[in-house]
Amino acid sequence: MVDVSLATSWPFKEAQKLIKRYEKAPPAKGYVLFETGYGPSGLPHIGTFGEVLRTTMVRQAFEALSDLPTKLFVVSDDMDGLRKVPTNVPHQDRLAQHLGKPLTSIPDPFETHDSFGHHNNAKLREFLDRFGFDYTFVSATETYKAGHYDSILLRILQHYDAITNVILPTLGPDRRETYSPFLPLCPETGKVLQAKVIGHDTTENTITWQHPETEEALTTSILGGHCKLQWKADWGGRWAAFQVDYEMSGKDLMDSVKLSSKICRILGETPPEGMTYELFLGEDGDKISKSKGNGLSIEDWLKYGPTESLSFYMFQAPQRQKRLFFDVIPKATDMYLDHLESYTREDSLKQHDNPVWFIHGGHPPAPESPLKFSLLQNLAAAAHAEDTSVLWGFVKRYDAALTPENAPFLDHLLGYAVRYYQDFVKPYKTYRTPTAREIEALLRLRNDLLSAPQDTSAEGYQSLVYAVGRDFGYDPMRDWFRVIYEVLLGEEQGPRFGSFIELFGVQGTCDLIADKVGAA
Repeated sequence: MVDVSLATSWPFKEAQKLIKRYEKAPPAKGYVLFETGYGPSGLPHIGTFGEVLRTTMVRQAFEALSDLPTKLFVVSDDMDGLRKVPTNVPHQDRLAQHLGKPLTSIPDPFETHDSFGHHNNAKLREFLDRFGFDYTFVSATETYKAGHYDSILLRILQHYDAITNVILPTLGPDRRETYSPFLPLCPETGKVLQAKVIGHDTTENTITWQHPETEEALTTSILGGHCKLQWKADWGGRWAAFQVDYEMSGKDLMDSVKLSSKICRILGETPPEGMTYELFLGEDGDKISKSKGNGLSIEDWLKYGPTESLSFYMFQAPQRQKRLFFDVIPKATDMYLDHLESYTREDSLKQHDNPVWFIHGGHPPAPESPLKFSLLQNLAAAAHAEDTSVLWGFVKRYDAALTPENAPFLDHLLGYAVRYYQDFVKPYKTYRTPTAREIEALLRLRNDLLSAPQDTSAEGYQSLVYAVGRDFGYDPMRDWFRVIYEVLLGEEQGPRFGSFIELFGVQGTCDLIADKVGAA
């Protein structure tokens, strides 16, 4: 039987931290708790999904190493006050009237849910459910109001000065004057206030604070949702309240992790294990933002690539900064297909390190065909495809046994290829006029293809293409292939051309050459 403790992929390395955490005794709560947080101030984006997916991958690796039960909490910080109006939602003027209020107290600009927070929470859960994640959703608003945080709030009140002293050195002079772990909710407006706390009472479980506008002194209970915690105290308090064992976070939160960990220890609990991942960049190299909406949405990706390709992209090098824009989808799709194909040839240990083992919960499907997404994209471009029916004609000629019914994933790939071609290739496609020498080389290629045996393989066609390039003195050979791509396909890069010929057909390729060089 394979020893999965020898697996070296990053989820297994992360899971080993939890193995060491409980090597002496199991958790008193009876399970190992994974957690991920979500700030619902904007619509859910791919970064949010990626954190849940990556955490789930670590959980999967841990479950392969240990028999301890596990849970995953997805916590929404929906009691946070809205600081600014997102730019990608309707009725922004209405939202502007509710700045400072908890997200779950603000009317839904989409007019479909009880509040803006409820709307965004629903969007997150809808997507996570679509992927089949096993998780427990936790609303901060419900947790505060139902009293589930009360015991930890009391502990924070008891350690008020110690926790305050952790945060004060990180603040500027003005914020030091008003900082408190507790943020009261204004009894009149319902806003979450950055108010100066002038007293706290561990007997009455209250804070006394100065209203920032009227300067009136008010006393508020810290329990039952009348107060919420400042961000770093809230994170550390949540870890302590739930006894969280693992939570990863972005590079921008490294300092917050350190401070929240100190607070968690002050409260008598052990901070979770975790990993710091790099942030995604948008098209122009800037950090993606929920409020700006400058990155890919989940819907954007799934319009042009399968869910498996998105999962693969999230698995790949989480601690390396990567662009997250439309042009990464084709490569991620092909890399997923490559790993799916190699999985069938690997031993059990290597399979546990293969991304598809994580993507498919330990049970990857068998590949349906060897056709790559990049090849299908170029087929769509060469055929000027408007729908998948044309592409299926080529596929059936390539392999008569393939049908949309017995190869549904391939059918989906064809649909993605057509949409990607229509939206990103066709509007910018530019065919270069060939030189006299290039025309001569392409006509020679056409004649050689027409003379090739009918049973020539993709490799045979590829060798034929190479031979023509060598005979015409192309060195390096990529210059010859650039001619083929730019003149025949209207693109700077393209597929392995022997495979393209096999799929597009010899006659189709020859007709394409004739059309582009003006030959009869």
